[in-house]
Amino acid sequence: MTNIKDRRLLLISHHNSYRIAPYIKAAINLGLEVTIASEGQHSLVSEVANGLHIDFKDTDLMLECIMNENHRKSFSGILGSDDQTVELAAYAARALKLPHNPPSAAQYSTRKDLARAQLALAGCPVPIHCLLDLSRPINKQLAGLPWPCVLKPLNMSASRGVIRADNETEFITACERLRPIIATAQGEFEQNHLLIEDYIDGIEIAYEGFLHDGKLQTITIFDKPDPLVGPYFEETIYVTPSTLSAGFQLKIQAVIQDACTAYGLTTGAIHAECRIDRSNKIWILEIASRTIGGDCARVLDNENFGIEELAISLAIDQPIETSMPEQARGVMMIPVREKGLLKRVEGLLEANKIKHIDKIDIIIREGHELVPLPEGNQYLGYIFASADTSEQVTAAIREAYGLLRFITAPIFKIN
Repeated sequence: MTNIKDRRLLLISHHNSYRIAPYIKAAINLGLEVTIASEGQHSLVSEVANGLHIDFKDTDLMLECIMNENHRKSFSGILGSDDQTVELAAYAARALKLPHNPPSAAQYSTRKDLARAQLALAGCPVPIHCLLDLSRPINKQLAGLPWPCVLKPLNMSASRGVIRADNETEFITACERLRPIIATAQGEFEQNHLLIEDYIDGIEIAYEGFLHDGKLQTITIFDKPDPLVGPYFEETIYVTPSTLSAGFQLKIQAVIQDACTAYGLTTGAIHAECRIDRSNKIWILEIASRTIGGDCARVLDNENFGIEELAISLAIDQPIETSMPEQARGVMMIPVREKGLLKRVEGLLEANKIKHIDKIDIIIREGHELVPLPEGNQYLGYIFASADTSEQVTAAIREAYGLLRFITAPIFKIN
């Protein structure tokens, strides 16, 4: 592992982000000091409480605070830990003349409506789309909509609020269900608008790569063997290497490269989601200027490479070598299927004994309220597997998941 001495990383993150610990570990592995910038002044996590305390809503004040800290001891790179902080990191890195993407490009990667418009202008393959204003009568905005179509919040993740509608009745029902969901969104515009787009029938893949000097390089492509047809779109199994041909994977890379160029992205990790229709046309669903989310990133780890270390190395303009494990690997994001209070998880011992299963992590604790999609945005945990082939990985994950039983209790509301 490359050792980079006497350097400091600024990680801008929400104080309760699960990404903080992996980034701290990666920075230590690279020999960097790391400072956390967050709104968590009173956090119980010492690295957060002792870090830099900023106001995410006041960019000018944030920049002043970071500049003052940089004057005390300079930063070598700045990173945002997730979608909500990559734009802030871009502003800060630009101010300090450190490797960065334009703030506008970072914004495109976190706002679905702006992203769609930018990609369409550049001629990139995105679904037909429009904005819906929930403050106006819905029935007056239905003319010309494609059926089926998909309704999406503008800036939410983990498929929260994503609903397929096959006709006007389902569409209006979905809009009413989405009102309280997007009321919690960040930004007044985002709280009143939805992205509506044509439903693309086909398979879905996830792409993991990175940009350096504007050139995109592939780390891996994940197949998603479970069909994602709606009405809700819960992510489940990711498996690599992809069973798509090498030539077709190069076509996927080329499409995503064009999209990154259209955004103006030039550096850092890239996570993308694409649909491939029945005619083998590649459609862009998402281009995010960050690594894959959640503990899914662990499926990429080996003794010589970690995705967070790559992201940090790009932020200080000293990219490390990337490599994938020799074995096929996969992960299942265990979906929440039933609303209620989690009492216990049964079948874990048997599921862990299935051949090719590496581990099963249940991250939701007993007594926690479970909320399924489209309102929810959490997974129960993760199933990890590795084997000689992607097919073996997928089969093992399905078998292990079939043995798990999530026992819940009903939730009684007191009026």
